[in-house]
Amino acid sequence: MATDLPTSQLLVLQFGRSSPPLPPLDLRGLTAVRIAGDGGIGSLSSQFLLLLARHLRGLGPLDTARLAGRTLDVLTAALADALDVRNTVPPHTGRRALSARIHAFIRENLGDPGLTPDTIAAAHHISLRYLHKLFHAEGRTVAAWIRERRLEQCRRDLADPALSERPIRAIAARWGFTSPAHFSQVFRSAHGCSPRQFRHRSTTASGDQAAATLVVNASRSQESAPPSVGSGVNSAASRQ
Repeated sequence: MATDLPTSQLLVLQFGRSSPPLPPLDLRGLTAVRIAGDGGIGSLSSQFLLLLARHLRGLGPLDTARLAGRTLDVLTAALADALDVRNTVPPHTGRRALSARIHAFIRENLGDPGLTPDTIAAAHHISLRYLHKLFHAEGRTVAAWIRERRLEQCRRDLADPALSERPIRAIAARWGFTSPAHFSQVFRSAHGCSPRQFRHRSTTASGDQAAATLVVNASRSQESAPPSVGSGVNSAASRQ
């Protein structure tokens, strides 16, 4: 039997019937109806849901609670679009859903050096001014959020022992940094050390932790091991 066949995963989202601010009678019309994910809001919403499914197991209780509301906003916008009742969606719900889709789009395209505020605005059919307005409401800028997410991924790869042989410039390029010098500069500014220093510290810390784990496991094994027959005989003989 072939073992390299792709596996399928199903993401099931449950919510109360009255949770989406949409007419209940209209929602019944979407039962067992496929919403296309190859264009428009359906495509952008599917990117968010796929990203959610990919990282669901690593989310803590606080993240799960926060994302539950965002997920409902995204679903509401997608369902309203499918029903052609976009005007019934409350403005704040529409803005939150759009922000969630934009964040998911950015995360999915971090490795693209051409990811800019202009391309993001064009992909979501909004003006550049409105895109900046959305991020300003969150207390950040578009460029800064992209840079932070790229550095986050680079930091994760630099700390991964499995990638210790991968050149730093290759890791930087993987996440959209085309200039090694620029990457080193922004990394040092964010973390107070160079990418090379960070990798060395992370590798050393991982090695020390692994060694400590081996010592603890070895100690436990010795404590739980039963005495050998020979040692028992020798003890008995010495007592005689």
